Amino acid sequence: MSELKGKTAIVTGASRGIGKAIASVAASLGINLSIAARQEGPLKEAADEIAKKYKVEVLAVACDVTKLTDLENLVNKTKEKFGKVDILINNAGVSSQYPFQEQPMEDFERLAHTNYLGYVRLIRLVINDMIQRKQGAIINMVSGSTLCDPLPRNFLVYSSLKVGLRAFSKGLFWELRDHGIKITSILPGVTDTDLTGKLKEVTGNTSRLMTTEAIENAVKFALTVPANVCPLEIAVINQQTPWTAPVIPFKQVHPDK
Repeated sequence: MSELKGKTAIVTGASRGIGKAIASVAASLGINLSIAARQEGPLKEAADEIAKKYKVEVLAVACDVTKLTDLENLVNKTKEKFGKVDILINNAGVSSQYPFQEQPMEDFERLAHTNYLGYVRLIRLVINDMIQRKQGAIINMVSGSTLCDPLPRNFLVYSSLKVGLRAFSKGLFWELRDHGIKITSILPGVTDTDLTGKLKEVTGNTSRLMTTEAIENAVKFALTVPANVCPLEIAVINQQTPWTAPVIPFKQVHPDK
């Protein structure tokens, strides 16, 4: 753990929920942070809270991961302050639950740019420096739904993009392992956050939902294994959410309505 002290990590979607919890875990290991999210107010509050609690430096950078210019700004500001990026934790994400024939067309692009392209682009922006230094760690938040075959109803576009991200991450590990770079995918089950809190039929029985603690532990494990070890995938699934009876029902009011 001591070798992590003073390193720098970018964490996206870090103003609340899983992202904030992950950022806090990294800070507890002595890692300085550059945290990103779209809303500047909550992001700065999270940065101040984490910095005060863990005595590390935390830079807050407002960032919409669907915009390449925002991603470039995030990386540039991080390097200006800390000199380099040692760890990238891609966590930002959006969801959209509809039967496919009812899903708004505009959701497709939003999901693709946030949940897939945002990850791939940000990795591309930091990877060459990691290759040059022969070290680095990238953690991608994928989804437990990618373990389902067929994919869960109402989540076809979301989950299929996460399947693509999972495949990309695994391939990237094999491509970059000789450069000393670790690539880890975390596949969480349904977690008790603001996002799932909007799914009223899901949160009726919160014993079915995970807290962020299991995901925090998975991230900590990925960051603290020996240098010659890479956890390629870590699936953290709800014990009380068997895939044969998905917790998210077919008939569900969309959170935004």
